[in-house]
Amino acid sequence: MTTETVFVELCKGINGLDKVVLREVRGSSAEVYLYGGQVTSWKNDHGEELLFVSSKAPFKPPKAIRGGIPICFPQFGSHGLLEQHGFARNRFWSIDPDPPPFPTTSSNKAFVDLVLKHSEEDTRIWPHRYEFRLRVTLGPGGDLMLTSRIRNMNTDGKAFTFTFAYHNYFSVSDISEVRIEGLETIDFLDNLQDRQRFTEQGDAITFESEVSILLESKVDKVYVSTPTKIAILDHEKKRTFVLRKDGLPDAVVWNPWDKKAKAIPDLGDDEYKHMLCVEAAAVEKPITLKPGEEWKSRQEISAVPSSYFSGQLDPKKVLQSSS
Repeated sequence: MTTETVFVELCKGINGLDKVVLREVRGSSAEVYLYGGQVTSWKNDHGEELLFVSSKAPFKPPKAIRGGIPICFPQFGSHGLLEQHGFARNRFWSIDPDPPPFPTTSSNKAFVDLVLKHSEEDTRIWPHRYEFRLRVTLGPGGDLMLTSRIRNMNTDGKAFTFTFAYHNYFSVSDISEVRIEGLETIDFLDNLQDRQRFTEQGDAITFESEVSILLESKVDKVYVSTPTKIAILDHEKKRTFVLRKDGLPDAVVWNPWDKKAKAIPDLGDDEYKHMLCVEAAAVEKPITLKPGEEWKSRQEISAVPSSYFSGQLDPKKVLQSSS
């Protein structure tokens, strides 16, 4: 007798915080905390964790959760008047009882709709009314999809402007074993050099030389006008993450390195070696919405064995394909 899969389950997580567990028939899973509307776990059908979460992440509001996929809204980074990465990752989201129709397929049964609306606390620091609807979907093949809809609900006729990112923390074997494909020859803003604009070299991005030479340096770059597909290859694990994105023209690459890691209280001293942030973002050109207008964005991440070189599973063919 087979046990029927429970595709969506609301339960308690760390420190009693509410979380939603998504499961698929083949064994893949994801966990989404209502605090922050944040994905904190994504496992393949072998039970291997694909996202990095710090061993020191407190899971205690109002502190943000270090790892997984934090939602950066209405501000990315510290370029603005709000706290680092905005306030969406520090708020309690609700399960959306009446979500709008999202583009999806009937085969996707493991998904949850969350909503975050303006509060008095928010309007004191960001004087706008908004609705942020988020759907997190775990596909039958284990792909993880996040779809966002942000609407201006102002009644005073005022537009608002924001920046945004899905702050993906990927779990990697060792940062020196990783390379990124899809950002070659792309312009980037270097946050370590006052957002000066440079152009990336023509080769895939690797971290080996920087690990050996710049041990006390970190990487914090915003690549602008990037392709819709980016691949992160982990040689040791023989695994490739493929990031597909819509409505998010930029891509952020971040790793704190050892000196900065030691200064981050909720990150282990050596954990920087086992994480890499490659983020789908809208940063260089902020989004402006008039009252009643809605902005949509979507990212899909998948993990495939790097040894596959057939059709769309070949990372280079994935990046070059038009589908």
